[in-house]
Amino acid sequence: MEVPNDISVFNSTPSPCFTTEIYLNSSFAPSAPPCTDWPHVPMTTVIPTVYSIICVLGTLANTLAVSVLAHASASRRTVANTFMLNLCVSDLLFLLSLPLWAVYYSRGYSWPFGRAACKICGALHNLNLYASIFFITAMSMDRYLAIVHPLRSQSARDPKRARLTCILVWVLACACSAPTFALRDTHFLQGLGVEACVIFYPDRTWFLTLVWMKILLAFLLPLLVISCCYCAIGRHLLADTGLVRMQNPHWQPPNMLSFKSLESQESSKPERPPTPCVSPSYSGGRPLEGRGLERVLWTVAAVVLAFFFCWFPFHCVAFMDVLKSEDWLDGCWVTWTVQNLTPLTLCLGFSSSAINPVLYCFIGNHFRGRLGGLCKGLCACLKARGEDHRQKRGSFSTRLSSFSRKLSDLKDLAIVEPTGPA
Repeated sequence: MEVPNDISVFNSTPSPCFTTEIYLNSSFAPSAPPCTDWPHVPMTTVIPTVYSIICVLGTLANTLAVSVLAHASASRRTVANTFMLNLCVSDLLFLLSLPLWAVYYSRGYSWPFGRAACKICGALHNLNLYASIFFITAMSMDRYLAIVHPLRSQSARDPKRARLTCILVWVLACACSAPTFALRDTHFLQGLGVEACVIFYPDRTWFLTLVWMKILLAFLLPLLVISCCYCAIGRHLLADTGLVRMQNPHWQPPNMLSFKSLESQESSKPERPPTPCVSPSYSGGRPLEGRGLERVLWTVAAVVLAFFFCWFPFHCVAFMDVLKSEDWLDGCWVTWTVQNLTPLTLCLGFSSSAINPVLYCFIGNHFRGRLGGLCKGLCACLKARGEDHRQKRGSFSTRLSSFSRKLSDLKDLAIVEPTGPA
C-alpha cells in the first residue's frame, strides 16, 4: 500500500502520546498548534509500568484459572466452565503481547521486533478486545437462562452447543480483527526518527467504519445484552423472595448461602450445570434470602460495573476522536484528551484481562476448593520428591561412609608390618 506524500503523523506534537494504534492519514492531521499550556503525561514511563503490572497479575490469575478448568472432571465441563476457559485463553494470548508493547513505549514508540511481530501483536490486541467481550456476553446469557428459565433452557444449555458457540465467537472475533491485521504495519516516522508499529487507513471511510464497528460491536451491544440479562436475573431473584414471604410469612431464611452446597447439589443434575458466580434462585427448594441474596446481587452488580468502567472511558475517548476528525469538536482540551487519555483508558480496558478471572472464577467456593486441592496436590508431589531425594541422598551417604570405613581398614592393614619368629 502506498502512503500519500503529504502524510502527517496523527498526534504529532513535540511530546507525542501514541497508543498501540497510531493512525497515519493526511485527513487526520491536527489543524491547531500543540497545546503547550496543558500538562504533559510521561507515557514512556507510566504505560510500561502499568502494562507490566497487568501482565504479571493477569498471567498469574488466568494461568491458575486455566489449570483448574482444564483439569476439571467430565461432570464439571459445563457450559459456564467452557465459556470461562475460552475467556481465560483469550486473555492469556493477549497478555503474552503486553511485554512487547511495554518495550515499545519505553523505547519512545520504536518497534524493534519486526513487521511480523507488529501484525501479530496488533491482531492479538483486537482479537482479545472482541473475543473477551463476546465470551462475557455469552456467559451473561447463559446465566440468564440458567436462573430465570432453568427448565425451558435444559436442552439449549448443552456443553456441545457451548463448544460450537465458542468456535463461532472465535470466528467472529477473527473476522472483526482481520481489517486491523491487514492495515497494521511498521513505518518510519520522520518526526520521531523511529520505526513505529502503525495502522494505515486508505481513506476516512476506513477509519470511521472500524472505529464505529469497535464502539458498537465491542461495547454498546454487549453492554445492552449484559445489562438486560443481569437486570432480569435481579428482578427474578427479588420476585421469588417476595413471593415466598407473601405465601409463608413465618418462613425463616437461611443464614448464608453455601455456594459449595449449591454446586454439589447441581453436580448431580447434569441438565442444570452450575454457573460460576451467580447461583440459581433456589437451594433445596428455598429461594435466596438475607446475606445470600445480597451476595448474589452484589456479584451481579460487580460484573456489569466492571465491564462498564473498564471499557467505557476508552470508547468515550474514541468517540471524541471521531467528533474531532469530523471537526465537530475542536480546541486544546479535545486534542489533549485524545492524545493523553487514549493510552491511559486503553490501560484501564486491558486491566479487564486481570479482573475477569476474579469475577468469573475465584468468587465461587467450588472453584477455590478445586484450586486449593490442585495446590495441595502439587505441594504433596513436591514434598514426596523431596523426601525421595533425601532418602536417595541418605542412602548414598550411608554407602559412601561404609566405603570410606572399608578403605580405612584396608589402609590400616597395609601399614602394619608383620612380625616374624625371633
